[in-house]
Amino acid sequence: MKCVKALTEKETEALGIKLGSLMGPGDVLCLIGDLGAGKTTFTKAFAIGLDIMEDVTSPTFTIVQEYEGRIPLYHFDVYRVSHVREMEDIPYEEYFYGDGVCVIEWAHLIEEVLPKDYLKIEIKYIGPQEREICFQATNAYYEKQIEELLQ
Repeated sequence: MKCVKALTEKETEALGIKLGSLMGPGDVLCLIGDLGAGKTTFTKAFAIGLDIMEDVTSPTFTIVQEYEGRIPLYHFDVYRVSHVREMEDIPYEEYFYGDGVCVIEWAHLIEEVLPKDYLKIEIKYIGPQEREICFQATNAYYEKQIEELLQ
C-alpha cells in the first residue's frame, strides 16, 4: 500500500485527474472512506482525466451512473445497498467486465461480488482540506498504475 498526503482539495483533484488519464477499459477502482472524505470529489476529478465533460454527481439513489468520455465511466455508489444480493437487480457484472472503467464508492459493502483484480483507494479525512490517500493494488498491472501515478 502506498499513501500520499493531499494538503488541498486541488491536490486531491490533481491525483484524480492524473489517475483518470492512466486508466483503460475494464479497470475497476474501489473507493473507501468515511462520509465527507472526498470520494465523490476524487471521482469528479477522475472523470476529467477520462475527458468527460458532464458534471459527475453521486449516484446514491440510482446506484450507478454512466458517463461518456475517452472511455465510458460507470460510477457506482453502493452506500444504500443493505445486502449484496441487491446488486443482482443491476447488471453489475456487465459493468465490471465491460468496455469502460468502474469507480465504486463504498466498495467494501459489496466485497463478495467485486472482481478479483481492482485498484483500492482509501481516502482519509485529516483536516478541512487535507486528506491521506492510500492506493493498494491486487495485481502487477495496478501496481504499475500506482507507480506511474505517484511519479
